[in-house]
Amino acid sequence: MRFLGLFWGIVVTEAAKISIEDAALVERYKAGDSTAMERLILRYQQRIYNAVYRMCANPDDAAELTQDTFVKVIENIDGFGGRSSFYTWLFRIAMNLTINHCKRKARIDFGSFDAEQFRPGGEGVSALKEILCDGRAVGPGEAAENTELCRLVLRELGRMDEMHRAVLVLRDIEGMDYAQIAAVLDVEVGTVKSRLSRARNTLRRMLESHI
Repeated sequence: MRFLGLFWGIVVTEAAKISIEDAALVERYKAGDSTAMERLILRYQQRIYNAVYRMCANPDDAAELTQDTFVKVIENIDGFGGRSSFYTWLFRIAMNLTINHCKRKARIDFGSFDAEQFRPGGEGVSALKEILCDGRAVGPGEAAENTELCRLVLRELGRMDEMHRAVLVLRDIEGMDYAQIAAVLDVEVGTVKSRLSRARNTLRRMLESHI
C-alpha cells in the first residue's frame, strides 16, 4: 500500500507539473512567443491523433481533425482563461470536432484499423483487455488475444453512438479520470460512469457470445 501511495503521488505530482508548464507556455504564446505553441503542439499532437483515430477509424480523417484541433486552439487561445487545464480544454476541442465529424459520416469502417495494432500482444489488444476483463472465471480479456475476436469488438465499437465510443476512448485508451472526461464532454460525472458501464457491457456481451 505504501508503494501504491508513493506511485500515485508521483503520478499526481507529474500531472500537476505538466499542467503548470502548459499554463506557462500558453501565457508565453499570448505574449508573442510562437515557439511556446510549437512546444504544446509537439507535446500533444500524437495523443490527440491517437484518440481521434480510435473515434473515427480513418488515418486521413484523424490527421485532418488533429490539424483542425490545433487551428481552433490557436484561433481561440485568447479566450482560454485557465478555468480548466490546457490538456482538458484541448481534448474538449478535439472531441467536439470528432464527434461532429462522426455524426456526419454515414458509416465508420473500423475494419480499416491497422491490423498490426491488434496483433496478439499489441497495444490495441492490451487496451481491450483493460476494457473487457472483469476478473470473472470466464476471462474475455484472454479471449481478446484472438485477432478475429478483436475485429468483432472493433466492429461493435463502430456501431456505438459517438458519446459511448468517446467515453471508452477517453477512459480506457487515454486514461482520463471521470472528472476530466466529464469536463471534456460537458456532462455530469454520473453520466460518464453510466455510459462507460453500458459501453463496456455491450462489448463484453458481444465478445462472450463468440467464446
